[in-house]
Amino acid sequence: MTKPATPAARTRFRRCDATDLARVSVCAAIVAVLGLPGGFTVLGAVPITAQTLGVMLAGAILGPWLGALSMSVFLALVAIGLPLMAGGRGGIGVFLGPSAGFAIGWIAGAFVIGLIVHAGGRPVLWRTLLGVVTGGIAVIYAVGIPVQSALTRLPLAETALTSLVFVPGDLIKCVLTAAVVMTLVRAYPRAFRRTWAAAPVDDHDPEFVP
Repeated sequence: MTKPATPAARTRFRRCDATDLARVSVCAAIVAVLGLPGGFTVLGAVPITAQTLGVMLAGAILGPWLGALSMSVFLALVAIGLPLMAGGRGGIGVFLGPSAGFAIGWIAGAFVIGLIVHAGGRPVLWRTLLGVVTGGIAVIYAVGIPVQSALTRLPLAETALTSLVFVPGDLIKCVLTAAVVMTLVRAYPRAFRRTWAAAPVDDHDPEFVP
């Protein structure tokens, strides 16, 4: 019979505290800063911006719940009128335009990213890339494209086709996110505020010294 995992073998989770709220605020601020350069449109009504990079970082570093909370805080600030979206946009009108679904999809996207990246404990490269591609591209597109199609009254297939212009840039953001996360895991694991089980030592490793 398989023994249940011991507490030391699992990532330990804490209650949300002041430090976590500060980290949520910092990630929301990063998304806002990434919107300062503005954006540009190509073959569609939704601008290409760098802000999705902040969404990916929030989910990968904060985890599912805090990552989603960070994006919720950011969008709430936008809704009350702060010009935090790319191009200095803010107010409830942001959620009535063609890009509304993509923005709302940030919440689900950050959650899925955090869920996958931290699913097996300490983040590793393949799982980080899988998480940011799934949550940062697939999930956000799955929410954004139907909403854009409905608001612009364009066929769903045509809207999806025009949205392919975002993919190359988003893939670059995925690689950048993975690079940042792997650097933090090695150099500053405290950024994640998680405790991971130590990796088992392979005594067949030629570098292993008993």
